[in-house]
Amino acid sequence: METAGTRLPARESLAFGVPASRPGTMFALAVSGGITMAPRDGRQVLFGRNRPDVHVCVGEDDRKVSRRHGELVHTADRWWVRNTGRLPLRLPRSRLLFPEEEPLPLAEGYTPLFVRGSSGREHLLELYVSGAEGGRPISRHQEITEPPRTWRLSGDERLALIVLGQRYLLHEARPQPLPWRQAADQLAELRPGQNWGPKRLEHLIAGVRRRLSKAGVAGLTKEEVGEPVGNALNDNLLRELMLSTTLVPPDLAALDPA
Repeated sequence: METAGTRLPARESLAFGVPASRPGTMFALAVSGGITMAPRDGRQVLFGRNRPDVHVCVGEDDRKVSRRHGELVHTADRWWVRNTGRLPLRLPRSRLLFPEEEPLPLAEGYTPLFVRGSSGREHLLELYVSGAEGGRPISRHQEITEPPRTWRLSGDERLALIVLGQRYLLHEARPQPLPWRQAADQLAELRPGQNWGPKRLEHLIAGVRRRLSKAGVAGLTKEEVGEPVGNALNDNLLRELMLSTTLVPPDLAALDPA
């Protein structure tokens, strides 16, 4: 195994430990240490369980991790990640990279990569590609925390989505939206006299999906998801509302009869 880089010691995180460096330099770090590699076509950074045979050891005590689980390759002025193991690699936005798939290009800056292991474990490999300026991330220790972007909902929309997504708010293992009829019946009990029915509920939720889709949220239209649609559109909607903290578990209090 050729080593043309510099070893990195084990430390807590790569995000704020990157020195000023040549543009395109790769930094790769796991809990046991890592490596930095200057850009040059054909250079590789190997990672996996077998410490003597890789540049970065990931999950060395976990037999679900392949001995050589992946590689970072520099070609065409970019770094690319390839899966050479048996289980998929997980990148940001839940993008999975499977064995035998074409490699994916890495953007400048920070990218976390997760290697799935046994018993629900996930092993983190932190990657950082120096940008055009070759600079390091700026520390922002004392700056005000940027709030999440929450979505504005009407009172009826909020209640309908709490009912529809209560399994998500209850942290069920593999939640799905409540069926239209069941959700409409529960809304009718919570708000008697408001003529809640499955069609009204579907129309209301479709309006929320359209509004968020126009604002840039992915996975909320049939064209994006494809057939069969199933529950995918509402599943994506509810996950976005929770990730943005528009809906949170305490909202379940709205389901208690007044």
